[in-house]
Amino acid sequence: MTQSWKSLIAALPLLTQSLPAVAQTAAPAPAPAAKPAPFAPFGGITLDQARDVEGDLIRDAYAGMPDMPGTGPYPAIREVSPTLADHVVYRPRDLAAMGGKKLGVLVWGNGGCRDDGAAARMHLMEIASYGYLVVAPGGNFSGPGATPRAKGADGRPIVTKTTHAQVLAGLDWALAENRRKDSPLFGRIDEKAIAASGHSCGGIQALAASTDPRIATTIIHNSGIFNDLRAVNGVALEKSHLQKLHAPILYVMGGPTDIAYDNGTDDYRRIKHIPAVLVDINVGHGGTFRSLLGGRAAQIDIDWLEWRLRGDAVAGRSFTGPVCRLCTQVDLRVQKNMIDPQ
Repeated sequence: MTQSWKSLIAALPLLTQSLPAVAQTAAPAPAPAAKPAPFAPFGGITLDQARDVEGDLIRDAYAGMPDMPGTGPYPAIREVSPTLADHVVYRPRDLAAMGGKKLGVLVWGNGGCRDDGAAARMHLMEIASYGYLVVAPGGNFSGPGATPRAKGADGRPIVTKTTHAQVLAGLDWALAENRRKDSPLFGRIDEKAIAASGHSCGGIQALAASTDPRIATTIIHNSGIFNDLRAVNGVALEKSHLQKLHAPILYVMGGPTDIAYDNGTDDYRRIKHIPAVLVDINVGHGGTFRSLLGGRAAQIDIDWLEWRLRGDAVAGRSFTGPVCRLCTQVDLRVQKNMIDPQ
């Protein structure tokens, strides 16, 4: 045994005697480790915060966009008519420029059934520029020149909901103006070229309104009837309501991330008695309403309206034939029923 080991063994009694003293003077337990900071790659904020900021930025950017007159042959405006103060109207600025061509009419249901008739202004002005009178319920609460909302006792803006009766009130007004001799719209409306449309909750309003015999076609955006008879802003439609529809219908959905995807695609599958098309754009529930000029959905709507209301076969090629224009676009999914000759 080496001298170093002998020295260690000899020291063991002394080490053993010192153990209690060591225990009495042990260091305090370490404090729990601090939780790691959330992963924050976006300038020091979390992913959820970044999404919130992105949403606010998109809303703010959209609110600040100037009104666009549209790409159609009749530059459009939006206005509040003195004879229809609780709706927003979109129409060609110069009605005389249309010559003998008549206005088609589109009545609109706002997203969320909110009382903002200017919420989809880009989309609706683009449609109006092709020679349509578009009427949306609610005030002029979005975009340049927006009317400030009244505020409640808590200081927050007062936001109310619209009804499908208000959607149809826009149609009643348009037809009355067409017959009123001192109206700028007198004699300018084709009373057979009438469509109903809407987004999300407003799509349910459009479906409710579309049993009206005056409606010649319907366009539903990111919407569909619930299977559980759930009421949407006071309207509880059953799936059997679809069998009451009498005119061709177009569904424009936002892909699997669209919260209304299952409802809308199920609606389409159930509709066998009228011409129907479903176009799926993989953009989510918000559609393309905040895009410049209403984005892709607006152009799809215009082709549908030009075809179904004005008989424009060139516009109809977006939907007709085995190689329809929309059918050949790899990022779209198109389904059709009773559209092409059998």
